[in-house]
Amino acid sequence: MGERLRDKVAIVTGASRGIGAAIAGFMAEEGAKVVLVSRKIDGLQGVAEEIRSHGGDATPIACHVGHRNQREDMLQQALQAYGKVDVLVNNAATNPHFGPMLGIDEAAWDKTFEVNVKGYFGMIQLVAGHLQHRKAKGSLINVASVVGMMGAPMQGVYAMTKSAVISMTRTLAMELGAAGIRVNAIAPGLIETKFAQVLVDNDEIRSSIVNKTALGRVGQPRDIAGGAVFLASDESDYLTGDVMVIDGGWTIT
Repeated sequence: MGERLRDKVAIVTGASRGIGAAIAGFMAEEGAKVVLVSRKIDGLQGVAEEIRSHGGDATPIACHVGHRNQREDMLQQALQAYGKVDVLVNNAATNPHFGPMLGIDEAAWDKTFEVNVKGYFGMIQLVAGHLQHRKAKGSLINVASVVGMMGAPMQGVYAMTKSAVISMTRTLAMELGAAGIRVNAIAPGLIETKFAQVLVDNDEIRSSIVNKTALGRVGQPRDIAGGAVFLASDESDYLTGDVMVIDGGWTIT
């Protein structure tokens, strides 16, 4: 077990698999007590058990981050379990529409913004309010995406939400900095997860991205987890408003 996040409590949303599970696991390895959040408790139980099997401390809580009452209940459960929160990782996301942007229906539009933007903002409101009440420093980390920084055919509305997350990150970093609360974002490239399966499993799309990527491979969830641990730790105490691109060099050209 490491010490980089010793005595810190971290909430990680979308923690049942992929990037969220990897971040939660790595944070636990570095000494954090981790609150695992996802819509369904079943997917979280295995992640919690894996963390505990390696000596970590994890509490799974079911919560739809797009719903205010569920967010508030989740925070109260987290405080009952650990007494405080120091770190938030907004990672829960959805992308129900893959196709031309103008083809999206209103229900899919609303769902994408509810989770990817409203959910992120609502979680930050809660955790930032808790930190301010405690007069405590904290680290708020938003998982965005490189598609929020470029044109993104077939993923247009999802990309819009990630652009909004980047804007949210920068403005909140300015507004919360005086309180010692840092707000940063991570922009992953193509990562091999179930969420990105439609891209990873398409040979043409996968090859087109890998061929433009300096490291010549698709990323793994663990590749993102290291950046999140750094942003959560005191090592990044003078870093806020940043968008950390972790994409293997996809967007450098």
